[in-house]
Amino acid sequence: MTLQQLKYILKIVEYRSITEAAKNIYITQPALSNSVRDLEAELGIEIFMRNAKGITLTADGEEFLSYARQVVEQTNLLEQRYTNKKPLRQICCFSTQHYAFAVNAFVNLVKKTNADEYEFTLRETRTYEIIEDVRNLKSETGILYLNRFNEKVMKKLFTENHLEFYRLFTAKPHVFISAANPLASQKSVTLEDLSDFPYLCFEQGDFNSFYFSEEILSTVSRKKVIHVSDRGTLFNLLIGLNGYTICTGIVTSDLNGTQIVSVPLETENDESMEVGYILNERTEPTKYAKLFIEELQKLCKNY
Repeated sequence: MTLQQLKYILKIVEYRSITEAAKNIYITQPALSNSVRDLEAELGIEIFMRNAKGITLTADGEEFLSYARQVVEQTNLLEQRYTNKKPLRQICCFSTQHYAFAVNAFVNLVKKTNADEYEFTLRETRTYEIIEDVRNLKSETGILYLNRFNEKVMKKLFTENHLEFYRLFTAKPHVFISAANPLASQKSVTLEDLSDFPYLCFEQGDFNSFYFSEEILSTVSRKKVIHVSDRGTLFNLLIGLNGYTICTGIVTSDLNGTQIVSVPLETENDESMEVGYILNERTEPTKYAKLFIEELQKLCKNY
């Protein structure tokens, strides 16, 4: 086993294709495939499953990847310390439900980055995909919430996929509405108050389970429902259609302007949302993942 082989594995995972990885590192596809097969034979494991759609990590491959990343990262640090080598391009990915505070934390992270080059990814995506991203080590961490309704199902998924959930804060339900909405000046609202306004929620694709909904009270029947896939569209519709969505209540004027306001939502069963992040228990977070989590914790403490 060589350091070069470990770097090859990381590139294949990054590009999710042996062919694309080979193009990026300027070797032939057969040479890269042979290197992977030699490593698998030496270790006695299968790192990748190969099929018509491409490649995916096996369970052994996921575990191996966590160690390989740590070895390569530590090697890079040694080279920088003792050879004055230019730092390598930093690559990191985070997945999250559609939270403004996560964007704020990401902005703060990027501003504090000292790397000459970096390639960071912030994926605002569906709940099931967040779990898959962290399980497959595509993302270092994922941000989502638990409550009494989805907790049992979500924790079962976390256990099955070797994920750990860490709490950031507990939020009482609020609604986001336009500052021009007739309810914007009220101290609180009820679902009955909102019944004539369009309800906006994030669609969950093929895994459209109530348990994966980003909004609590997802099983409540509503007269007008609009599904959207991104936060920008949702905010535009809140303003353009006087719609509403159920949320944590955290909105920031520096990134989101003053056209959206947050109003507490009264609920019958004293509902709450435990917002937190998940990590893959098989790997240690990288430096940038730790910094991102620190920024999340600072912002949530302030809120």
